[in-house]
Amino acid sequence: MVIVQTPVVSVVIPTRNRPELVVRAVRSALDQTLREIEVVVIIDGPDAATVAALREIGDERVRWVERETSGGAPAARNHGVDVAAAEWVAFLDDDDEWLPEKLETQLSRAKASGVPLPIVGSRLYMRTPRAELIMPRRVPAPGEPISEYLAVRHGLFHGDGFIQTSTIMAPTALLRKVPFADGLRRLQELDWTLRSLQEEGVDLIYAEEPLVIWYADENRPRISFDAPWKQSLVWLRETRPRVTPRAYAALAMSVVGSMAAASRSPRVFFDLLGEARRHGKPSMTDYVTFLQVWLVPAGPRRVVRDFFLSRSRRKGKKQLQASAR
Repeated sequence: MVIVQTPVVSVVIPTRNRPELVVRAVRSALDQTLREIEVVVIIDGPDAATVAALREIGDERVRWVERETSGGAPAARNHGVDVAAAEWVAFLDDDDEWLPEKLETQLSRAKASGVPLPIVGSRLYMRTPRAELIMPRRVPAPGEPISEYLAVRHGLFHGDGFIQTSTIMAPTALLRKVPFADGLRRLQELDWTLRSLQEEGVDLIYAEEPLVIWYADENRPRISFDAPWKQSLVWLRETRPRVTPRAYAALAMSVVGSMAAASRSPRVFFDLLGEARRHGKPSMTDYVTFLQVWLVPAGPRRVVRDFFLSRSRRKGKKQLQASAR
């Protein structure tokens, strides 16, 4: 056993009724090259099976809190931040894994950044039922507005800019000042990042290495299960002061648009199009993406995305191997 008196990083993992998955996530945290950590599992409601599974791990760096009632992923993460003992908090979803050097690499990036309150993300391996992709496909360019980096597409598929919860490490003080939005069922990490960037001394930096395995199993329910698209439209309008017009149009047409397309309502189609045109600056890519998400169902879109992006990754690997010879 490793006993940590003062952890450097508190790992916060929300979970409920998935003991096998959360044990895998916890073990990936305990296997970090950075040993001075605590792992705080927030069990989102009564769950005897998960408590029993965590007890079996037998590492004193692991502790858990069993909430009396379920409040959803944002509330569970905020609870974890409230009880965290370290200066830094890193989030890990219960169905994801970290690579062993994840926290050590991010701490190194944070120290080298010169940013008073850095949010440190990383690239990740996204594993779908069909392919393994690296996302985001690039890190922010110097001077690029972060809202545009996170929202704007430069092709038909998302992933140029991206942030996912299991990649985020941030100062505990920042997370206590800017908690996750309780009750928001989609876009949680994007919302939190954009609100945090409004605070003085905050910036988003990335480790270029993929440090997380994100299991994007499209058939498995998550704590942050899909919400009605109308809530995301309300969120979009509230978010407008935090993003550029270019980013606003992209969010309206590709992000909220992809959720609203299931309604198959012509009125919703034109309402969203009008929202993007009134308050944003759509590009041709935005218009093509908007039509695509309304005309092609989500399932076939994902299949096509995985095919083309995985093929592009294989081509890049071959070019890299050829240049190394």
